[in-house]
Amino acid sequence: MGHPRQGGRVKAFRRSRHQFVAVFEPVEAETLSLLANQLAELVGSRADHDSDPALARLLPDAYPDDVEASAEFRRFTADDLASRKSANARRIVADLATAARASSPTAVKVDAQSAQAWVRSLTDIRLTIAARLGIEADGDLGSEDPVLLDLYDWLGFVQGSLVDCLDH
Repeated sequence: MGHPRQGGRVKAFRRSRHQFVAVFEPVEAETLSLLANQLAELVGSRADHDSDPALARLLPDAYPDDVEASAEFRRFTADDLASRKSANARRIVADLATAARASSPTAVKVDAQSAQAWVRSLTDIRLTIAARLGIEADGDLGSEDPVLLDLYDWLGFVQGSLVDCLDH
């Protein structure tokens, strides 16, 4: 895995008529599927968002200075937001199913609606990894975990290539 400029194999998304196509190595598809499944489990766990920095980023306080108002807002919105985040992650898993089982690089095609789910879920996965690394703002290096840093960078490349396709 990795960024193509650093010798990685991932191929950027490209537009092909009314869909977007990227070629994933089996290990890349498996890894992204695993991360998306973990995200779906995390947001569906109903764990206390105060005890997990990743959940706090995924389901942030609407009113950081008003604990009661935030709790009330969360009571009415958290389940729906978590369900949408889980559905977006499961969309990635479904779209990658064939590529994750393949023995060679496989083209993954997503339509415009699925592409939106991918962008949202890739954002959520990157937010989760950033929380685990201790990245708080642009420019932070976070912890020295090279595997998570590489995943974070790779996911940014995948997401960026898809966003570029959506913009053009």
